[in-house]
Amino acid sequence: MDTKINIGMFGYGSVGQGFYKALKSSPQLDAQIKNIVVKSKHKKRDIAEEHFSFHAEDILENSDIKIVVELIDDANAAYKIVKTALRSGKHVVSANKKMIAHHLEELITISRQNNTSFLYEASVCASIPIIRNLEDYFKSDKIKGFQGICNGTTNYVLSRTGQGLSYKEALQEAQKLGFAESDPTLDVDGFDAKFKLGILIKHAFGIYVTLDKIFNCGIRHIRSEHVEFAKQFNYKFKLFSFAQHIEDKVIGFVAPFLVDQQHPNFNVENEFNAINIDSKFAHQQFFYGKGAGSEPTASAVLSDFSALLNQYKYSYTKTQIQNFSFTTNFYLKIYLASPNFKTLNQIPFQKTEQIHQSKNYSYKIGWLNFESIAGIDFNKNLDLFFAVYQEPFKLSLED
Repeated sequence: MDTKINIGMFGYGSVGQGFYKALKSSPQLDAQIKNIVVKSKHKKRDIAEEHFSFHAEDILENSDIKIVVELIDDANAAYKIVKTALRSGKHVVSANKKMIAHHLEELITISRQNNTSFLYEASVCASIPIIRNLEDYFKSDKIKGFQGICNGTTNYVLSRTGQGLSYKEALQEAQKLGFAESDPTLDVDGFDAKFKLGILIKHAFGIYVTLDKIFNCGIRHIRSEHVEFAKQFNYKFKLFSFAQHIEDKVIGFVAPFLVDQQHPNFNVENEFNAINIDSKFAHQQFFYGKGAGSEPTASAVLSDFSALLNQYKYSYTKTQIQNFSFTTNFYLKIYLASPNFKTLNQIPFQKTEQIHQSKNYSYKIGWLNFESIAGIDFNKNLDLFFAVYQEPFKLSLED
């Protein structure tokens, strides 16, 4: 009699293939993929056709399948699959950060109501075990803040522009290497990093922030002048998913930061990810690894599956004790640049520390209230580029 645990898997792209191979190489887990539901009937695949079916019900209505692994690109379809699976009493592992960020609070509720486990380590920084660490290692520790390079595409592009390539050249190179999609919008405009930020805020601070409240500015408009400015002062640009606890408030956003040589992320290059956590007792912790790719992401999926076998669930301890609220009303120091000096004057600085003006490149450095820029879509504004300085943020300039 076959006693192996049966898995139903949705999707057989690069991560699905990676998970299939990883599971085959892990006989100690005593599990098998019973069925793989895919969309296309005509695509050639590297395993026999009998492994595949084309109807979600073949997994969702199969009582022999106790665990669902969801690895598809379509966030809407993934949401329906995960919700149905949890309601059917099946445990779920997912890597779909967009779907999770949009529906996390609801899916947590459904999971609890049906006594099922919903795990998604692979949704944030692939092989870096950041969610499990926030849930377990930092369970009794107060998180002061975190900042992370959570998107390998943008980090690769910034690495290459820092080495002299134009943004266009660096992006084309990333696309050829498979680090960027043909439509790179989600990556280069900071949406992917925002999805991951929303998930991390929930686990670090216990609050769920809807994505419309989280500001995201990407790297689409970086120019050689900006890179040269950074080099002049021994900085590099890094796109951070950033969050911090200040008094009874939590702030969070995605934007380029100016990082100096003392920062642990200064030498995190190419497609690699890194996350820095600051906590009350453990102080500074640095997590580094590959944030994308078939094998690194599959390793996180495999780890979640292994945890399920031991009845693991996220405890969401921070949610039970949190008394914070999310705010955009705080002050920070930025570098704001534009080809047109008059454009800079449209942004109200509370305190200006430096001004540079030339024919095709001008900038201001100083302090402003984040709310004055939070409503601007910098991704669509060709005339503005900004980056954040690593100076302590303040709820008041009198702080």
